[in-house]
Amino acid sequence: MNIPYRIDLMTRLGEYMRSDAPEWVEVKIKAGIFNGWFTPDFVDLSVRNIVYAFLQRPALDVFMAHYEFPETNPLPRTVGVVMAGNIPLVGFHDFLCVFLSGHSIAVKLSSKDNILLKHLVEKLYEWDDKLRHSIRFPDMLKGCDAYIATGSDNSARHFDYYFRKYPHIIRRNRSAAAILTGSETPEELDKLSDDVHLYFGLGCRNVTQLFVPAGYDFIPLINAFKKYLYFFDHSKYRNNYDYQLAIHLLNNKYYMSSGSLLLSENASLFSPVGQVNYQFYEDILTVQKALKASADVQCIEGYGFTSFGMAQIPSLTDFADGVDTMQFLKAL
Repeated sequence: MNIPYRIDLMTRLGEYMRSDAPEWVEVKIKAGIFNGWFTPDFVDLSVRNIVYAFLQRPALDVFMAHYEFPETNPLPRTVGVVMAGNIPLVGFHDFLCVFLSGHSIAVKLSSKDNILLKHLVEKLYEWDDKLRHSIRFPDMLKGCDAYIATGSDNSARHFDYYFRKYPHIIRRNRSAAAILTGSETPEELDKLSDDVHLYFGLGCRNVTQLFVPAGYDFIPLINAFKKYLYFFDHSKYRNNYDYQLAIHLLNNKYYMSSGSLLLSENASLFSPVGQVNYQFYEDILTVQKALKASADVQCIEGYGFTSFGMAQIPSLTDFADGVDTMQFLKAL
């Protein structure tokens, strides 16, 4: 199975994913019923981003040419991949990289997202039955030659222990921050609102911390956030918002609100669902330097960094945690 054939299969999969095939529509609905955070809009958004950012043939051709893999992998290994489940198909990029590299993949899906990828792999089986030997979903990831695991800081400690004797990539909690100057246009604030709210803020590329200059006027930003007032119709989200609001009220802590999102002055990069943190700064260069050096930052948004509205649209080369997955696979 050479590289052009593997790319053919991925582009065909992309065509299927953007189709309205009844079985695919049914599977997406089923995923949303199983996990209440996977609303139809957010499942479709994740699928659309994967299709247009990852599964276009010209982009895949350039991507694979850059790494100069042999046409056919002369010594395929088995790579065990532990996937997260915070947003729909969040582990697809790892799946894609292992598949394109010519290695076999054993996938351990999160219980929160164990429907969509299984269905897509079943389609691959229909197109080429031999793939049943190279793409598997075992109950336990034993006997693999290398591992890629994504999870919380707590689970990462276990991964470090269990996979310490094998080549591995272990990913921990990360989030995104935005640096504002006060000169952002309404359009840019609207896009920032997307990067804060999409997937209910559950993604590692969601902006959870805002850095704003002293004296910053929050009114335009809060107005931009109001486009997501409909989140209050989502019971799981509203329960989180109400809980965080209660904590602020009980502690007599100052907060602002867009009506469905709390803004709280807090130094933590990580904010709970229903809340975004902010800090004031005096020197923007100091903030930039600190964020670039932080091991917890997945993405920095703002002038000179990721453009507003692009945090949730990573490209093929936007590797999680900045670790080049393809170089890792090539070294195997």
